[in-house]
Amino acid sequence: MAILWRTSALAQRHAEIGGELEDWNGMGTAWFYDHSPERAKADYEAIRTKAGLMDVSGLKKVHLVGEDAAYVIDRVTTRNVEKIMPGRSTYASILNAEGKFIDDCIIYRLSVNTWLVVHGTGTGMEQLTSVAAGKNCSVIFDDDMHDMSLQGPVAVDFLANHVPGIRDLAYFGILQTKLFGCPVMISRTGYTGERGYEIFCQAKHAVHLWDSILSEGKDMGIQPVQFSTLDLLRTESYLLFYPGDNSETYPFDDETCGDTLWELGLEFTVSPGKTGFVGAENHYAAQGKERFKIYGVVLEGTTPADEGADLLQNGEKVGVVTFGMCSEINGHNVGIARMPVACAMPGKVLTVRNGDGTEIAATAEEMPFYDRDKSIRTAKG
Repeated sequence: MAILWRTSALAQRHAEIGGELEDWNGMGTAWFYDHSPERAKADYEAIRTKAGLMDVSGLKKVHLVGEDAAYVIDRVTTRNVEKIMPGRSTYASILNAEGKFIDDCIIYRLSVNTWLVVHGTGTGMEQLTSVAAGKNCSVIFDDDMHDMSLQGPVAVDFLANHVPGIRDLAYFGILQTKLFGCPVMISRTGYTGERGYEIFCQAKHAVHLWDSILSEGKDMGIQPVQFSTLDLLRTESYLLFYPGDNSETYPFDDETCGDTLWELGLEFTVSPGKTGFVGAENHYAAQGKERFKIYGVVLEGTTPADEGADLLQNGEKVGVVTFGMCSEINGHNVGIARMPVACAMPGKVLTVRNGDGTEIAATAEEMPFYDRDKSIRTAKG
């Protein structure tokens, strides 16, 4: 039984609209407001066509402060943090000494020696704390800071009515401002493949902001969406979820858990030429030695792949679909899969076998399936 040691200030709001709070990162999170397919479809379509508001406060927020803070983050993550200027952020990976992926994060540079690292379910904070030992760097876990994600095409129009300059905020930019009278940090980030924003606030202001956004944005189509909606959105946008897409969930037959960035397709998170980060030597040594690849599959028909569905080639199981979804809006039935390297090429003929035995013809395809050139999420103005 999960032990919930963190509490969202929005828990009561979720309960009022039917939210079932389940553990994520030790926090009760509204995975579902309603288990019906109709609710899942409505929430997904809200973000793709209007905007949805999600409570993602279960993310772990870690402040690093001091003259050695940049060194600590540079040592722990795959990015060259000296390239990050105040007011900017970037997406990064965190590896163990064997060069295997253990967490991902967004690094925010708030000022010269003040940073915020936001990470998910991995051991990013433990890695940061270990490297910071003996350095002039304070590592502070901040569970008072809450995070609401406003995602979708009308998000910028809504915020433009309340936040001067929001249209000028570039992708992965940060704005320190106020919203409905409360101090907030707004970042142009998200986990949906849409143009979206994350709104960081103090716990005491979370309910007021949540209520105000939903009340003021109702006529624009903004609605609360359940956390599970992210699986549909991320699948067609090629946004991985640790450990859901990893060997921690789908272990190897004869090896311990742990995936390389080359296998996950996350090698782009390593700044060109960077060395000296934890696991760097083993990361570079693993290039060309992939045991599998994360790759996309396109299924025939409208029956989506089950979570964990078998992936077959010539009748033999060769991999697994970690998550699948079918979108009426975008006209595709797609999934993220772990498959042999030889299968990870466009057009390779495969079959998906669901838990009930249903077999569905499929082909391997490159991801993302939605916003392939990232023009939507990076749009200006």
